[in-house]
Amino acid sequence: MVRRTRRAAGLGLPCLGLPWLGLALLPWAVPPAAAPPGGCPSACYCVATPELVQCRYESLDEPPRELPTSVHNLSISGSNLSVLHRAAFAPLPLPDLRLLRLRHDNIQTIEDMALQGLPALRTLDLSHNPLRSVAAGAFSGVPLLRTLQLNQALLAAPLEEQLALAMRNLSLHRLELAGNGLRALPASLLPTGLEELDLRNNSLQRLTSTELLSLEAPGLRGLRVSLGANPLQCDCALRPLLAWLRSSAARVSDARSLQCSKPPSLRGTAVLRLRPEGLGCTADEGGEAGQLETASYVFFGIVLALIGIVFLMVLYLNRRGIKRWLHNLREACRDQMEGYHYRYEQDADPRRASAVGTPGL
Repeated sequence: MVRRTRRAAGLGLPCLGLPWLGLALLPWAVPPAAAPPGGCPSACYCVATPELVQCRYESLDEPPRELPTSVHNLSISGSNLSVLHRAAFAPLPLPDLRLLRLRHDNIQTIEDMALQGLPALRTLDLSHNPLRSVAAGAFSGVPLLRTLQLNQALLAAPLEEQLALAMRNLSLHRLELAGNGLRALPASLLPTGLEELDLRNNSLQRLTSTELLSLEAPGLRGLRVSLGANPLQCDCALRPLLAWLRSSAARVSDARSLQCSKPPSLRGTAVLRLRPEGLGCTADEGGEAGQLETASYVFFGIVLALIGIVFLMVLYLNRRGIKRWLHNLREACRDQMEGYHYRYEQDADPRRASAVGTPGL
């Protein structure tokens, strides 16, 4: 008994016996799967408190079922969720969940009411997922959703119409669509009251007058847009965007960093330093306005060629009449010239000139 006590003292523990050592190590022996209800899910880990749950690269096929009801932020990444079914995250309601981040989870389909049971959700991040189908009621049940992040999530299939239906009842303040290869402004995805729109790193070459006019709608006049890392083509078709940038520079957060991608002579030039009269329209630049101008010149040339062909055909079909008309014209000119010649000879005759000079003889 004395030896046991000394060994415990040698370990730096009070001489209270080994049973206390077993009790001290007992919490470390509890496996994650045996966590009490409302604790951290076995396939995830909690940071600081159960209010922040992160599940990274756990190869989950569905969201964890044992989420604590007090969770505020939930992040799942690197899994294979594939399909978000109805009430996928809330077998039991999660009344305090405000941020749901689902990146790199191979999500392809979002069914109706997939977010049911998350009444306090304000931010939803679906970036880096190959979305192919979004149901019309996919975002139903989240009336407080204000931020929707869809960066690099619209590359697998054209989803603009489906998303427009799914977002029709949302009151978004921020929408992120960066890195989706967009070639035009998705006007149907801009709900009234939207405050921030991220369009960076897309394939936008310009914004047309119609697209810029949609940004001036009464419900979007306070909208701030990010356009960085787009291959802007600085030809005459860029003039509407250039004029809009100069009059509404405060609405484009990265306006000063926008640069030309084409033509090669202007590559790297700041857009705001350009002058409208210096933006030409040529076919090799590929500008829409330049192509229209070139097409108009080609059409005009074709019309002139057709007129010339018709004129030559008329001349050919009436060659006999034209020949007769030319003969008559030549004879008339000859008679006229002979008359002039006769008058000239009469005026030059000296006898007639002397007779005129001596009228009394």
